[in-house]
Amino acid sequence: MTPARDLDGLALGECASRHVRTLRRDHLRVEWALPLGALERLRPLAWTCACRATVYELCSSGSKGLIRRTVQHSDGHVVHETQPMSINDAWTLWAALLDGTAR
Repeated sequence: MTPARDLDGLALGECASRHVRTLRRDHLRVEWALPLGALERLRPLAWTCACRATVYELCSSGSKGLIRRTVQHSDGHVVHETQPMSINDAWTLWAALLDGTAR
């Protein structure tokens, strides 16, 4: 019997974390910037699988949140973040990143 596959073609259960879906043509462009350390005690709430070169994290600090993007290269990592926003807006952006309607 063939194992069930996710939208990325990976067998379900191969990875513990979610994957970002293929980018849609009419996607929202997210503004990424170098981390400013604007929020203290930032903690990850959700993240994508590290099996991909680009990993996203939904992070929060109190009632604020942001998305962190880490691009993994063989010679190091490059990290960018969104501007801090309300945690509700961060969750909305997180959902859009996962379903390919934002990047």
